[in-house]
Amino acid sequence: MPSITLKDDSEFFNPLDIAESVIMDRDWVFDRTAESELIAEVSGACCKYNVWFAWQEDSRGLTLACSLDSKFPVKMRDRVYALLALVNEKLWLGHFDVSSEDHSVTFRHSLLLSDGASTNADHLRELIDLAISECDRFYPAFQSVIWGGKSPAEALEIAMFETIAEA
Repeated sequence: MPSITLKDDSEFFNPLDIAESVIMDRDWVFDRTAESELIAEVSGACCKYNVWFAWQEDSRGLTLACSLDSKFPVKMRDRVYALLALVNEKLWLGHFDVSSEDHSVTFRHSLLLSDGASTNADHLRELIDLAISECDRFYPAFQSVIWGGKSPAEALEIAMFETIAEA
C-alpha cells in the first residue's frame, strides 16, 4: 500500500487528511465532524471503540484517542483511578485517562508536528493499531474492577496474563 506523506511546509497541511485515508482504506464508519476532528467506530476484540483524531493547528499537535465502551458508577472512581495508575506504568507509549464528564476510559497519545516534523499513513496505521491493541489488552482489567469486584492489582494480573498455546 502506498504511503501518503504531507509535508508541513504546505499551507494546506492537515494530518487528518492522512488519517481519513487510513480509515477509509479499512472501511470503518467515520465522520469528519470538522476540519480539525475525525471520529471513527472500530470493532475491537472485546467491544466497539470510538477512535478520535484532533488536529490543533496553532500548536501543531495531533491527538489520537480511543475510548472504551465502558462507563462506570462514580462509587468505583477510586478503584478505577488506582487501576489507571497501574496500567499506565505498563505502557511505553500513550496513556489511559478517565473523562470527568461521563466516566469513560480512554487511551490517548499526542504527536507534535512542528519544526519540519510530519507523519504518513504507515505511521498513523501503527498508532491506530497500537491504541486498539492497548484497549483490547486492558479492557478486561477495567471490566474486572468495575463489574467483577476485583482489586486493581488482581485485575491488572488478569490483563497481563499471556496464553502460550491454544487448547
